Amino acid sequence: MASTLKNKLVIEPASSALGARVTGISLSQPLDAETMDALVQAWLDYIVLIFPGQELTQDQQLAFAANFGELGTRSRGADQRPEGADYNESIMLITNLKDEDGNYLGSLPDGEMFFHHDMCYMPEPHRGTFLYAMEIPSVGGNTCFTNMYRAYDRTPAALKKSLAGRTALHVYDYHTTETVDIDGDLTGIHNRSQPVFIRHPVTGRTALYVNRLMTARIDGLPRDESDAILKELCDIAEAPDNVYQHDWAVGDLAMWDNFCSCHARTDFPAAERRFMRRCTIQGQPMIAAS
Repeated sequence: MASTLKNKLVIEPASSALGARVTGISLSQPLDAETMDALVQAWLDYIVLIFPGQELTQDQQLAFAANFGELGTRSRGADQRPEGADYNESIMLITNLKDEDGNYLGSLPDGEMFFHHDMCYMPEPHRGTFLYAMEIPSVGGNTCFTNMYRAYDRTPAALKKSLAGRTALHVYDYHTTETVDIDGDLTGIHNRSQPVFIRHPVTGRTALYVNRLMTARIDGLPRDESDAILKELCDIAEAPDNVYQHDWAVGDLAMWDNFCSCHARTDFPAAERRFMRRCTIQGQPMIAAS
């Protein structure tokens, strides 16, 4: 059921799993306390918020994100960023556009991307991500979101018991459909062990915190057992009725909570342009669920 404030803000569920559309608001303008209270609560309730029809400069997008926390910075070193070492360190351009020399202008340019949590491989993963659509392909390039609270709830009791207190290693080397070979040298590759089950620092709810792209193993288990359990957990998380798929339109801004959701990207035609602008807010060390 949609909810409406006196200032015309409308919040309407986007699916039964998670997600809500928020209309009647311009994110390019400063927001009053009543509106911010409603948005904060909606974010906690729905995990993913979609704001259609926005016209946002880079500074306006950053200003909106800063309402929810301190702006995050890129994990990739300045000299490794396609956008250039002098580009704003809080902004990632997610695009397949190229310069006149054929070099990509942004990160994560082409094709499908498996489900993942942003920055799970860092000591303090970022809490929220804000993605703004400026150009989209005619088909594909959709973003899929999973509800990781429900994924935890659906994990079999025996598996919850066996994994209680365990951690999993998350590794990322900027590929989109390949997990890093952890038997190789991880020097220079971001990696971090995090609790398999985490407690959300605001809601207090328990969420599953593993994903198909970046979770390489469950610590302390034989490799074959770890692989089988990770597949089972990811299959639970990615069940069709636990996913909201967002079909982008130009001017959409999506914000999501990385502590209780995963997201993925569907494939799209390589010859068509896709141009998105991303920023984040900082998080904290993960809290193991008791």
